[in-house]
Amino acid sequence: VQLQASGGGLVRPGESLRLSCAASGRTLSAYVVGWFRQAPGKEREFVTTILGGDRTNYRTYYADFVKGRFSVSRDNAKNTVYLQMNRLTPEDTAVYFCATSRSGDLYRVHWTDFDSWGQGTQVTVSS
Repeated sequence: VQLQASGGGLVRPGESLRLSCAASGRTLSAYVVGWFRQAPGKEREFVTTILGGDRTNYRTYYADFVKGRFSVSRDNAKNTVYLQMNRLTPEDTAVYFCATSRSGDLYRVHWTDFDSWGQGTQVTVSS
């Protein structure tokens, strides 16, 4: 499966963005999908994961620093996973990536446990 993240941009502190992770080549519905981010000079860090399958509600897991501000969802009909980011701060500035989990474990979230990385999308939060 090939993934492409999009939807990034330049926003002011307190504003919102919705990122999309679109898949091609294979259905994304079976996979645990993760969002990660990488700021300049820093290691890629976990943001959130969402469980796969054909469900009404999907279990999710978030990094502590995004709880209450970010929300992950998926639309299997569109083969896409979304990341809604609210109340953005300058510390959220990074390139955001999506990827599929090798283990299928929602809570195994080091970036080395994921593959099918696509090009990321830049999010810049600045006044």
